[in-house]
Amino acid sequence: MNLPLFWVSLSQRAEHWSPTTRGLLWTSAAGLTFSMLNALMRALTQHIDPFQAQFLRYLFGLLVLLPLMAHNRFAGYWPQQVGPQFTRGLVHTAGLCLWFSALPRIPLADMTAIGFTGPIFIMIGAYVFFKEPMRWARWLACGIGFAGVLIVVGPKLSASGGAYHLLMLASAPVFAASFLLTKALTRHESPGVIVVWQSISVSIFSLPLALLHWQWLGPWQWAAFALCGVLGSAGHYCLTRSFMSADISATQSAKFLDLVWSALMGWLLFADIPSQSTLIGGSLICAATIWVARFESRRRPKPQPAAAPVAAEHAAAADPSGLI
Repeated sequence: MNLPLFWVSLSQRAEHWSPTTRGLLWTSAAGLTFSMLNALMRALTQHIDPFQAQFLRYLFGLLVLLPLMAHNRFAGYWPQQVGPQFTRGLVHTAGLCLWFSALPRIPLADMTAIGFTGPIFIMIGAYVFFKEPMRWARWLACGIGFAGVLIVVGPKLSASGGAYHLLMLASAPVFAASFLLTKALTRHESPGVIVVWQSISVSIFSLPLALLHWQWLGPWQWAAFALCGVLGSAGHYCLTRSFMSADISATQSAKFLDLVWSALMGWLLFADIPSQSTLIGGSLICAATIWVARFESRRRPKPQPAAAPVAAEHAAAADPSGLI
């Protein structure tokens, strides 16, 4: 198969997809990438301090972007406003501190399931701050998906779950605030700029905590963090593109697929066999995601003036990253 021709053909077909379909696909790709990243990070934090892992994950995320930045000229990655980039980085760092503190002490499936509370905070914030329409189909899909999550992990989220489950839960609204700030940034910045400055700002804010319990790493750990950098940057790029493609609330149902990805990672990497409740809940989640995708794609798009392209199209055209 001629891969270049395949990607060109796929890109041409994607131009005819609805914005919601593109947003859901970008969100699904981000979820799969982050599931692989989370599995790798959980293995690393079993041996080194979580805050050092947090710093190195974003530092390597920046390092893997440097060749691409140099190829496309560093000036193309300077944001229109630096302040909002650091504001978003500070908020995201706060969520990461909570998340990484709980990561080594919570199973991968529990961590993913608790993260599903994030879409609730995101949809509320999108409605309040961005005035995005909340169609009944989106609420229903998220409600069905959340019911699937409860089927999988309901017993584990009881009061006996421990303080670290609550710590992980506390990170959800903080990450929601970070993602809403990302949505606001996509109005003026390209995905490449946002991803680069997230790595810069989070690395700066995470360094003091990392130095408190710094330890030297072995060769395999350095290689693992390099892979984490690739996965993290790719995941955030996909997530940013999803925000540019469609309303942030329209893509949240696809986030529930993360539980399916996590089950696959646990089976492939840790030989964890999904339970019956996981299969039932995962099937319900997939059904909700597919249904809302089909529902949204059948909605007739409203005619738009030819001279009024949305900010997402403008940002994509100006994207100097060269990524697709």
